[in-house]
Amino acid sequence: MSQKVLIPTKLSTAAKDILEGNGFTVVQEAGVDLVELAKAHPDTEGMIVRSEKLTPEVIDLFPNLKAVVRAGAGYNTIDIQYARSKDITVMNTPGANSNAVAEEAVGMMISCARFFIEGDRSTRAGEWKKAQLQGFELTGKTVGIAGFGNIGQLLAKRLSGFEVDILVYDPFVSEDKLAEFGAKNVSLEELFAGSDFISLHMPATKETANVISTDLLTSMKDGAVLVNCARYEILDEAALREVKKTKTIYYANDVYPKDAAGDKTIADVSDIMLPHLGASSIEANTNAAVMAANQVSNYLGKGISVFAVNKVLPDGLSPEYQELAYSVAKVAKAWMGDSQPYEINISLYGELKQFDKFLVPAIVAGASANDKVVNAEKASEILESHGIKLDVREVDDSKNYGESITVDLIKSTNGKLERLSVRGTVAEGNIIISRIDDFDKLYYAADGFSTVFIYNDRPGVLADITQILASESINIEDLRSPHNTEKKRSIAIVKTNSEVSNEVINKINSKIDSEAAFQVSL
Repeated sequence: MSQKVLIPTKLSTAAKDILEGNGFTVVQEAGVDLVELAKAHPDTEGMIVRSEKLTPEVIDLFPNLKAVVRAGAGYNTIDIQYARSKDITVMNTPGANSNAVAEEAVGMMISCARFFIEGDRSTRAGEWKKAQLQGFELTGKTVGIAGFGNIGQLLAKRLSGFEVDILVYDPFVSEDKLAEFGAKNVSLEELFAGSDFISLHMPATKETANVISTDLLTSMKDGAVLVNCARYEILDEAALREVKKTKTIYYANDVYPKDAAGDKTIADVSDIMLPHLGASSIEANTNAAVMAANQVSNYLGKGISVFAVNKVLPDGLSPEYQELAYSVAKVAKAWMGDSQPYEINISLYGELKQFDKFLVPAIVAGASANDKVVNAEKASEILESHGIKLDVREVDDSKNYGESITVDLIKSTNGKLERLSVRGTVAEGNIIISRIDDFDKLYYAADGFSTVFIYNDRPGVLADITQILASESINIEDLRSPHNTEKKRSIAIVKTNSEVSNEVINKINSKIDSEAAFQVSL
């Protein structure tokens, strides 16, 4: 039975299409209460949400849940610590909605400065307020951006055509990044006092609660515009109400304590109010759906987590190495075929050896075909239940393999043990297979369709392989064929533009009389 993913929200069908294409069962029902969905789908293992609240009580209704992805950046509606205690990984999709929010912020700045909302309302009512609604321009002004992550940086880019000066408040931004946008990093106090327009892009945390306080609001220029597309909790609403009694501040708001119909306490001090439209664009919805689907698929299928917000990966471990761990093991398993390994030996070189509990699950997922592996404990349980031994070996870093992973699958055939060994590394962000068996220095990118043949070295074999592939209209994208002159063996790794059928592989195998022939898709 395939793993089930629940999407209880209005989201682009791109997510459903991707997941179903990867073999998952997908239930997408927007607007249905999560309690009712839990009763109907208690076997849910993955979930993609937007603004739905996942409280401890709701989480407990899904006993098989392993991964939740918030299709968006904010995750304050999910109890991430409780989820962690239940061994549920929560991820978000930073950047998917960034451009939509950045464009909204620009639109709100101009709408406030040029009184578009009041102009529309009054004109529809038959009035003519042209003289009363004289506004001011964005061009040439100073814009303060509080929070310079994905959204803040895109906002700066979108504002470049307005020839503005940009002030930034972000304790973690580098000088190189500031220079890229011609921005200046200042204190929050300096930003509020020196800006004509201010856009908030800060997360809601204990430290940022009500950080936009009386002192900051009082220091703003008279007639300045404040835009909040970030989080409701960061602004002291009562303070804004008091300051606006004595100073002209235009406030544009898109965030609330709860995304729902009903009266809004911020209404009396807001010059523009939108129903949390920041991420509501077709493009953002599709981007978030695609990212979320891939994250769920990678986690449930490979044990790989990206953008985890309840800390699955420790500092210092790039997610590419989890992908490497899975890929190396999958190549070894493809070589082994349908038989089960007697033992799995793992060697983690360089800095990777300290991260064994984060890499072993991905290795076991790759080496165990369709088994579901999400943590080190689960990996051990799966291996034990299958009678497979696991050995994470001590390594000799004097070999200078750098940050590399070797996976050896030991198989037993008629009482004889055989070792199938694969090593890989990461180079310039690419997953690289560097060794298969005793064929070293392969350095081929582990992606797409690769068919591997190991055979006795002799002239004409490569010609046979390429001719048969050509006769089947299969195009070769890359080919590696090193030799072991001592043992008179060769390997051919043929990367193709499409999958090679078993029939074609068997045809080639029969022609060249290979000792091993297998295909792996990564």
